Amino acid sequence: MTTAIYPGSFDPITNGHLDIIKRASSIFEKVILGIYDIPQKSLLFSVKERVDLARQAVTDYKNVEVTSYSGITVEFARKAKAQVLVRGLRASSDFEREFEMALMNKKLAPDIELVCFMANLRYQFLSSSLLKEIIQLGGNLDDMVPPQVSAALKKKLLS
Repeated sequence: MTTAIYPGSFDPITNGHLDIIKRASSIFEKVILGIYDIPQKSLLFSVKERVDLARQAVTDYKNVEVTSYSGITVEFARKAKAQVLVRGLRASSDFEREFEMALMNKKLAPDIELVCFMANLRYQFLSSSLLKEIIQLGGNLDDMVPPQVSAALKKKLLS
């Protein structure tokens, strides 16, 4: 069985992330959405909230599980017996960052492969920071995030 890890902070999970999850889950027997607990960036949601929102968003995917992790991603992948890391690419700036991470991960874990999915054109522009700004300015996120994520963003940012 091929297991893939899709790691990230998912603060919050978006429809772009869900598109990658859908595509990865159609290729790999098991996909683990690994939510990094303390990335080096400021977060809006706690790790528990991010895990809960992601779990609600992936209920239709029977071969996808959601868990949090800490430490080095390839070590998390090894513990999960994953053979593949999944990443999504939106633009050339994503490619440069992902390329650097891929080289480091290959050095640390030569047995784990990287599979990158090009973002659907519909979601090329999505970023968590933009979504947060849109909510604060009164914009509508209906086709950008799952409904529970939109509600959680409004509660956090507009209350």
